[in-house]
Amino acid sequence: MDWFAPIDSYCERLGPGLLAEPLNAASNAAFIIAAIWAARAAYRRGSEPVIWLLVALVFVIGLGSLAFHTFANGWSALADVLPITLFIYGYLAFALRRFLRFAWWKLALALGALFLITYAVESVLPPGFMNGSGAYLPALVASMLVSLQLLRQGHPALLNVGLASIILFLSLIFRTADIVLCSLVPIGTHFVWHILNGVVLALYLEAAIRYGQRKPS
Repeated sequence: MDWFAPIDSYCERLGPGLLAEPLNAASNAAFIIAAIWAARAAYRRGSEPVIWLLVALVFVIGLGSLAFHTFANGWSALADVLPITLFIYGYLAFALRRFLRFAWWKLALALGALFLITYAVESVLPPGFMNGSGAYLPALVASMLVSLQLLRQGHPALLNVGLASIILFLSLIFRTADIVLCSLVPIGTHFVWHILNGVVLALYLEAAIRYGQRKPS
């Protein structure tokens, strides 16, 4: 793989250059803002290191996505995808363990299932399906399943995780529509995906900070 070969995946980018995707780049501020807001909340509540790690991952997601939407090449694509993947698995593990009180063996099975399902989905989907958004469908389903279980248990984290699941679904529509609507919306819609996902991640982090402490703050 050529780590420096240019990648053109989004409507807004019309050519090479660091400033070829100004809206897609600037909208990564949503992730940074979410991380800073969560860090302040975590500090006030005396949160544990595992929660700080989730907050830090959201900050890195913002930096990685910014790198991809400016440099737009192989190495920046990895910088974009890797922190997102770590957060998906890390937050699912956190939610299953702290909110739903999964035993370790059940937690391992759930994470393994997500990995296998994600791999299978990415293997069978045709190139360009949903503009690459199909890879996020297993994570969306996992979030919805956690929400349903929180509902069954009457857990207070339901509001955050359930609302995050709904907004994530909406954000996937905008991510998918970026290329589809390119002729009608020259700036694309990918930047809306960033903004909505900033809200999604803030909701997840708030749930972790408020309801995921091992001991009451």
